[in-house]
Parts: sequence; structure tokens; C-alpha cells
Amino acid sequence: MIAIGVPAEGPDEPRIGLTPETVKKLVKAGAKVTIRSDAGLRSHFSDEQYEEAGASIAKSDKDAVADADVVFTVRRPPVDLAKAMKKGASLIGMLDPFSDTDGLEALAKTGVSLFAMELMPRITRAQSMDVLSSQSNLAGYKAVVDASAAFERALPMMMTAAGTVPAARVFVMGAGVAGLQAIATARRLGAIVTATDVRPAAKEQVESLGAKFIAVEDEEFKQAETAGGYAKEMSDDYKKKQAELVAEHVKNQDIVITTALIPGRPAPKLISKAMIESMRPGSIIVDLAAERGGNAELTEPGDIAEHKGVRIFGQLNLPGQVPVNASSLYARNLQAFIEPFIDKETKELAIDWDDELAVGTAIARDGAIVNDRVAGGKTSSGGKAS
Repeated sequence: MIAIGVPAEGPDEPRIGLTPETVKKLVKAGAKVTIRSDAGLRSHFSDEQYEEAGASIAKSDKDAVADADVVFTVRRPPVDLAKAMKKGASLIGMLDPFSDTDGLEALAKTGVSLFAMELMPRITRAQSMDVLSSQSNLAGYKAVVDASAAFERALPMMMTAAGTVPAARVFVMGAGVAGLQAIATARRLGAIVTATDVRPAAKEQVESLGAKFIAVEDEEFKQAETAGGYAKEMSDDYKKKQAELVAEHVKNQDIVITTALIPGRPAPKLISKAMIESMRPGSIIVDLAAERGGNAELTEPGDIAEHKGVRIFGQLNLPGQVPVNASSLYARNLQAFIEPFIDKETKELAIDWDDELAVGTAIARDGAIVNDRVAGGKTSSGGKAS
């Protein structure tokens, strides 16, 4: 019988790796689940709910993982936790594989097999395991909700006897999962929404949600996407023309939401100080790339900056601010990932190391880093918006 352990997360992470719903499904699949006492409280899941679902409750993190074949986390845990695990056990979570190389190598040297869910291959059968999509979706929603709450004006147009309240203008930069959800949410709230992206295919998606697409649509733009759906590097001439178009557009926007992230690299700068200064006082920028330095020049990761009346939100972990939903989706991602590696006859962990799911996400095994992208700092030639 496969044993699954779930420790508590650090003070800055309210999400949890398993929910009572997914515990129940994994127990039914033959797993024994142990979770640290009160580990789910910040996502509003009680020990009683976990016990009713079939989990055992441990007094400490070390007790939760000591006998586990698989440990589920949200963030990369401290090395001491990995040392408390059995050698050869598997640690699965969002392990941030492109930062703190020394810390990652120390984790690998414990002999625990490491799987980074951020590296999930973008293939059809892995869609239900895609943590970046599930969490970015909530980040895009929360970005608009936060911006609308702080905007101090209404988003929809309102017709009143005293006059008309104009609709707010929202500009979304990057039409990946987060950007598309931001567009949809802003549209539902009644804003006039525009969006941009470097991938031509994004235009149809943006327009299908009722937003206007903003881009220099020349021949280079039409060829700006690889077969895998990633953005190609654009010429300096195109970048200049696009920057000029965006700069002119930003002047008249009330809310700007930026979402551009490239795995393993600093976030590209999309909003300059001059562009911020061109915006009206009271305008808001929500920078979803703050964890990688931010898309806006004046972003302060983890804080809200203000410059000449324009506020730049650089808050981290927006999905964690809706922890019930974020944990539920994340736990389903983990459940979907581990189930193919549970032997249906013996109910034991049976990882197929040649399976493309394992090949793509495994970053350490037998004490060494085994993933070429992580070991060499290699990334794909382009990036997708989050």
C-alpha cells in the first residue's frame, strides 16, 4: 500500500497539498494518507474533515513524512524535512527549480526523488495535472478583484438621473491563462477591456472574450509563434514599434494587469517609469510577475508601490489569497499526477521513469540533479504568459 505524507506549509503559504476530497479518492485508490495536524486550517480544512475522509493525523511534520513513499507539498520544503523522509521516497510539489540552486542541490543530496510540478509537459493527458494553469487562473481573477476594490471608482458604465458614470478601462498584458481569466473577470464587471500578447493565436482568444486586441500586426507578428505554442524572440525593430503602441495605449488606461513570466528568467519589463508617469493619478497596475522582479519598472515585490498617484501592486502568491479554491485545484493536480504511478494490483508506488510525465517533472534522483533544464539552466526559447 502506497503511503502519502503531507506536512504543513511555511508561514507565507496558506495552501495545502491535499484536501479532504482528494484524500478520500486516494484512500479509495489504495493509499494510506497521513497529514500534519492543523496543516489544512489556513485553507479552512479541519483535522476532523481529513479523518472523516480516511487520513491519519500526525503531531509533527517529521511524523507525517517519516513512513511516506510520497510527500506532497505546495512550496519547496526545508532540507531537514527531506532528511526525515525515507531515502528514495518521492517529494512532489512546486519546487521552484530555477532559483536557489544551492538549496535545490542540498535537497537532492538527501536521496529523495524530487518532482517539480511547474515542469509538467504540456500534453493532452497532463492537462488535469497542470498546476501553472490551475493557479494562474485564480491569480488572474484575484488581480481584477483586488484592482477593482482599490480603484475607488466603479468599473461598469452606469446611467443615472444625475449623469453617466463612464466604464473603467482595463488593459491586460499577456493572454495566457491568468490574462484570459483577468479579461473575462473584468468584462463580467463591466469594464472596457483591451489586451495584448506576442502570440498571434492569442488574438482570437482575446476577442472571443469580448476584449479588443492591441498589437502591431505585421508579417513578423504573424510568424511569432513556435509549433509548441511558445513565443519566438522578436526583432528589435518590432519590439520598438510594439513598445510605442503599448506606451500610447497605456496613457488612457485605468487598470493595467501584467502577466508575462518566462521560466527560469527575470520577468521582462513591459511598463517603464515613463509609461507609469503618463497614467492618470488613481490608476492601478497589478503585476503578476512580481515574484520574478516584475513586469513594471517600479514594482516592489511583496508590496504596493506608489508613484505620482499611480499604485503598482507587487503582491506575491495571489492564488494563496483564495486558498480554499487554490488548494482544491492544486490537490486535484497532484492526485491526477500520482494515480498513474500507483500499481493497480499491489497498490504500491510504481513510477515509470520512462513515462514522459516523470521525465518532464523529475529534477533529482539518487542524490543528483537529473533534469537537463534544471542542471544546465536551460529553458525553452520563448515564454508563455502566466
